Amino acid sequence: MKVTSKWLGQRHFQADGPSGHTVYMDARREDGGTGQGNRPMELLLMGIVGCTGIDIAMIIERMRLSLEELEIEAKAERREEHPKAFTEIHLTYHMQGEVPAAKAWRAIRLSEEKYCSAIGSINANVVAHLVLNGADVPPLDVVGQDGLPD
Repeated sequence: MKVTSKWLGQRHFQADGPSGHTVYMDARREDGGTGQGNRPMELLLMGIVGCTGIDIAMIIERMRLSLEELEIEAKAERREEHPKAFTEIHLTYHMQGEVPAAKAWRAIRLSEEKYCSAIGSINANVVAHLVLNGADVPPLDVVGQDGLPD
């Protein structure tokens, strides 16, 4: 994979990747930016929720279950000192549909522990939360033969 970045002045950059889409990045105004793009760390979190979201939608589809809505919220904590890397990321999966809790947790675990390349590329503690049809569902302790919830 190859991406390119072009400086547009001050702290503003344009990045292009093999998908053909353009992303703009910028620093905060107080850091000399122009406010014309996402911050790079925002894009990193967006990549994580996009990656795990695609995985979960595919996994639940393969389970032949009816997922009506999926929204993923990421809240991250960062180091105080440079590099200000993420130390902990809380991912809250809001799902609507006819998906049993055990299957929803299985999809989350498969994504986070096996399939999501973005999560696999970071060195942060990832904590999952599930809200299924409006109700908080704690992680299930029932574990299958493969070490993941059934």
